[in-house]
Amino acid sequence: MDLINASKNIRLNILRLANKSKFVGAHIAPSLSIVEILTAIICCNFDFNTDKFVLSKGHAGLAYYCALKETGLITDEQLNTFENNGGEFPGQPTKTKDNTVIYASGSLGLGLSYACGLALAKKIRKDNGKIYVLLGNGELNEGSNYESLMFIVAHELNNIIIIVDDNKMQSDGNTDSVLKMNICNITNGFGFNIIICDGHNVKSIDKSIKEASNKCSIIIANTIKGKGVSFMENNNDWHHAILNDEQYKKARDEVLNG
Repeated sequence: MDLINASKNIRLNILRLANKSKFVGAHIAPSLSIVEILTAIICCNFDFNTDKFVLSKGHAGLAYYCALKETGLITDEQLNTFENNGGEFPGQPTKTKDNTVIYASGSLGLGLSYACGLALAKKIRKDNGKIYVLLGNGELNEGSNYESLMFIVAHELNNIIIIVDDNKMQSDGNTDSVLKMNICNITNGFGFNIIICDGHNVKSIDKSIKEASNKCSIIIANTIKGKGVSFMENNNDWHHAILNDEQYKKARDEVLNG
């Protein structure tokens, strides 16, 4: 698979569906920041027979749906039900019948706890496979994450791979202005192996995932909120917004020519 092209296709579908959902809007910028992370996980490393993926920052579900489509796990017809009444893929993820989405993540800060349970169950059963969990900046304000991190180290859950989409922003503004914290210092204090990578370079993320395997690790992926569209990058107005036709054309052209 051409990973650069795959990332571009995911971005184009994010924009297309956001434009299609213009009457209710979509979480566009948070979705654009995780495109390469999803490409590295879903297109490079993921085994759907043994692995599980938890999107803890569920407001970026649109990106996950588009990644599933890119790998052929869902159809165009399914993807196009995004935010439709009765559709399989609402704005915030819900568990699907076929388990392409295993976790309903509308409430932030709980995905890591859920992933811990999955990882512990695998360890007890001696099952193969890994648990991938993708966290956002804002939800790291919630204490449940730190209980989970301590739990992972205490139970030596080296089958869980944690990736933080570190775009330095959250719904209320810049992360440091909301609740400043040093996630590297905190997690290092818990006993984690810290890996920092370029969150928009699939090869860098892939290398980090392989380095994180079989040890208690956390990957900090440096990203840009709204990546790929100039008027959305680092602009929190696009955390959740309506993308009109004129803006959609401009954004689409930038991604196509980027």
